[in-house]
Amino acid sequence: MQVNKERRLFSAQHEEIINGATTDIYFIKTQEILAKKGLEDTRAVAEIFPRSGGIMAGVPEVLGLLRDLPVEVWSLEEGQAFAEKEVIMRIAGKYSDFGIYETAVLGILASSSGWATAARKVKEAAGGKRVLCFGARHVHPAVAPVMERAAMVGGVDGASCILGAKLAGAEPSGTVPHAVFLIMGDSVKVARAYHEIMPPGEPRTVLVDTFKDEAEEALLVAAALGRNLHGIRLDTPSERGGVTPALVREVRCRLDQAGFGYVNIFVSGGLDPERIVRLKEAGADAFGVGSYISGASPIDMTMDLKEVDGRPIAKRGRIPGIIPNERLKKVK
Repeated sequence: MQVNKERRLFSAQHEEIINGATTDIYFIKTQEILAKKGLEDTRAVAEIFPRSGGIMAGVPEVLGLLRDLPVEVWSLEEGQAFAEKEVIMRIAGKYSDFGIYETAVLGILASSSGWATAARKVKEAAGGKRVLCFGARHVHPAVAPVMERAAMVGGVDGASCILGAKLAGAEPSGTVPHAVFLIMGDSVKVARAYHEIMPPGEPRTVLVDTFKDEAEEALLVAAALGRNLHGIRLDTPSERGGVTPALVREVRCRLDQAGFGYVNIFVSGGLDPERIVRLKEAGADAFGVGSYISGASPIDMTMDLKEVDGRPIAKRGRIPGIIPNERLKKVK
């Protein structure tokens, strides 16, 4: 294998993953040894288990990777919770057909399940409140759609990454960044332009922390758009103390007193489950969560061979033979 020195991006292309270029080299060496010794037709059953509990995600991508191979697959369903060391997937067939994909399969499940698990935690903290994933800017663009799709599997209500949302069967969600406010120079002008230009079904949610006090800007924008305003977004930077429960309470109170009780408060900026609970209690209606989801650690996954040519087998420390799990469903 030779790598083109003029390659513009370092992320693996789909064909490179399918051809085994992203696997660990020792699986290629294994294939060479088995082929030389006439063991390439050896049938095996492999089982995958996690080191900690979480939410299952990445199953469709694993099936896409194995689609053209003569193997059988049993798996937990996408979005299903799993326990520590529970068998979450089983693959059966010729080892030479699926062995080189161990690295990719584990990576898909580990990362996707880690993101889905973090998303489930923030959604549970938010209760019935709406949560959007804003994490694409914190990861490599090649995996941003995978991450935001996994977040929606975990339970969040939407994602800002265009491809990630569409892969999850949804339309991308989000308003506009501070950049347009800085360019136009006035929050009310931006609010009016947003209302004028965006499609009728697009909720009008406007940032109110760019130039003035958040409560003041919220009232100005609400007065300009009236009933057309769906919500205001608070994204106060850490240099100004961030979005606090006290700020949310003040903005909520001032909007209510001015007759704008219908305007929702959308909060973003460094949110985690603990902060979401406090801000929800203060009156926040929706949340945009980025780094807590995108920065979630992968859930360590292990693949073990449990049968070889029909014989129960395992490395030392593991139980030989297939471990029954009635929750697994045949998916291939």
